[in-house]
Amino acid sequence: MPKNDSPAVSAWDIALALVLLTRLPLPELPSRVFTRQSNASWAFPLVGLVISAMACLVGWILSGLNQPPPVSAAIVLTLLIVTTGAMHEDGLADTADGLWGGFTRERRLEIMKDSHIGTYGVLALILSQLLRWALITALITTGMFLALIAAAVWSRALMPVMMAALPNARKSGLSHGVGAPTKKTCIGGLLLALGINGVLIGSGSLMPAAISVLLFIGLALIAKAKIGGQTGDILGATQQITEISFLMTILAST
Repeated sequence: MPKNDSPAVSAWDIALALVLLTRLPLPELPSRVFTRQSNASWAFPLVGLVISAMACLVGWILSGLNQPPPVSAAIVLTLLIVTTGAMHEDGLADTADGLWGGFTRERRLEIMKDSHIGTYGVLALILSQLLRWALITALITTGMFLALIAAAVWSRALMPVMMAALPNARKSGLSHGVGAPTKKTCIGGLLLALGINGVLIGSGSLMPAAISVLLFIGLALIAKAKIGGQTGDILGATQQITEISFLMTILAST
């Protein structure tokens, strides 16, 4: 794993995080910037803030034009997927296929690396996206756009924590190339997310965040037991699962 000896914070970190986690049309960054990919992960919550704010703005405009909430929700969800290149959804599908489709660690990792999608992956995508659509519909119906932004922010703050908590399960791939974030980087990202969400929805963000951490721990334990660590697919699944649990909890508390 690459040694992580670059400065804790850089002016390039936000731009780098956007390049890593989105498909937004951004200027090309200097090649030297990519050597600090793990340290830049403190800015992952800001990526969630940017893409969800854009999607929610469109949803808010559609609501003002009297579009039905299910229609607005479908468009908001589409924007969230398109702006990230569906990388998190792809990770969830590959995680479902790999963790439940193989009987050995090696076979599970092989399945997760395969570009084809299996039954578990298809079902995971269908069910998760239906659930996200239903949750976003409920949020739009009640005007809770800020809660969707908060979920996007918090779920991305947990991705670096997964990278640091578990060893890389294979000696190749994006997650291995990025390296492990430091403890300070992870704490910085979590505090940033908590601060943003405190501004957005106040103390109402604490319980959803706590519940999502329980799901995070469950996924980490399963990944450790089945493949010996984390991969880029596990990180994608982390984002999807914690975002969904955050939204479910906040809606249940209203």
